[in-house]
Amino acid sequence: MSEKSRFHFTGICGTAMGAVAAAMKQRGFTVTGSDANVYPPMSDFLRGQGIPIAEGYGEENIPPDTDVVIIGNAISRGNPEAEAALDRKLLYHSLPEVMKEFFLRGKRNFVVSGTHGKTTTSSMLTWLLRHAGRNPGFMIGGLPKNLGCGASFTDSEFNVLEGDEYDTAFFDKRSKFLHYLPECVVVNNIEFDHADIYSSLDEIKLTFRRLLNIVPRKGVAFINGDEANCLEVAVGAPCPVTTVGFAETNTLRIENVNYDTDRSSFTLGGIAYSLRMTGEFNIRNAAMAAAAASFAGLTPEEIRDGLETFDGVARRQELRGIAGGIKVIDDFAHHPTAIRLAVQSLRQSHPDSRLWILFEPRSNTTRRAVFQTELAEALALADFAVVAALTDVHKIPENDRLDPTKLSADIARLGGTGFYLPDVETIVAEVAKLARPGDVVAVLSNGGFGGIHQKLLDAFAL
Repeated sequence: MSEKSRFHFTGICGTAMGAVAAAMKQRGFTVTGSDANVYPPMSDFLRGQGIPIAEGYGEENIPPDTDVVIIGNAISRGNPEAEAALDRKLLYHSLPEVMKEFFLRGKRNFVVSGTHGKTTTSSMLTWLLRHAGRNPGFMIGGLPKNLGCGASFTDSEFNVLEGDEYDTAFFDKRSKFLHYLPECVVVNNIEFDHADIYSSLDEIKLTFRRLLNIVPRKGVAFINGDEANCLEVAVGAPCPVTTVGFAETNTLRIENVNYDTDRSSFTLGGIAYSLRMTGEFNIRNAAMAAAAASFAGLTPEEIRDGLETFDGVARRQELRGIAGGIKVIDDFAHHPTAIRLAVQSLRQSHPDSRLWILFEPRSNTTRRAVFQTELAEALALADFAVVAALTDVHKIPENDRLDPTKLSADIARLGGTGFYLPDVETIVAEVAKLARPGDVVAVLSNGGFGGIHQKLLDAFAL
């Protein structure tokens, strides 16, 4: 692939696709691209780099002299450009393959994995390295506030990569993180997720074992030592393993934890740190980031200064506004464990407030019945829980679907107050009627939820 010079990106406006396309253009390659969703800021960024973008997909978008077609993870058979690449017998690759060849080989790659906390932990680690002057490359599935973008590749010896266990492309069903040449791996936690591609927790454990199998002897894996699934996966790993957690059995132990309304503090291996975030899960994220940063060569002082100046990640308990004395908070949580941890954190930071959780079942897993019971148990921890209708319901077989009406009833049975309200307008009207000053309304979705955040603020202001 190295001798090729002309690349076409199908699905170029994804965060990672766009960052890699721009980095390749900066290195002197000829780059073109196309996407069905061409809109700012990514479209402006790419065009500012001199990359022509076709709106929509069509076989004519692939220039005749293209050497390699990069096919994004969201592209499936039937896409005109995927079909053209196959028909014309062009060389095609996934994005992780291109990253490995052009940006990761020979570098110190730090891969942050797990069901929850990947984005926050990888953002923290990237910021620790940048704040300490190491200027790392990074690819993160969110928008870290300190970094200004989700992905960038530099000439540094370091790369920080959010390691997704999701599959690589329609033609490569291995997990993306298996392409990332890791020297250091963080495994935050392992639970069942991605029900559209994994049939069991055992399949997910297998892909994490494969990840640990490619960490070199001079590398390290930092494992959540408080979680049985992580410990099981690490058994027999050929790389050095360091367990991190609260239990006495951990190699690196989190101790002396203290929570305030807007910050947390702890010690890790006897060294004191603090951060301007709340919740046990954020302390775990920070401990993993600190451990990995120490392995990278940062001093405790550099790590301490970096954590203290970390501003968080967009859509992770992000305050969207206050109206009528009611706070509206945006959060990405959509797995039952993440919802439970979000509620815990919001309780710690708002101990005197009534807590509303507005949940949109939108992911491939939460639209299925697999977490029917677990979702009820997590949502019942709030004072009020509102469940919206499933999105793209036709894509889930009827007998596999989550039942939102039953979910709201189960929340009530468990001692919470549950509502099933099918659309955004109904939700806004009902919450505006029942909420009162001092309440906290947290919107939990991995999508836009119909712009509900601003609609709530507008309604509360009346």
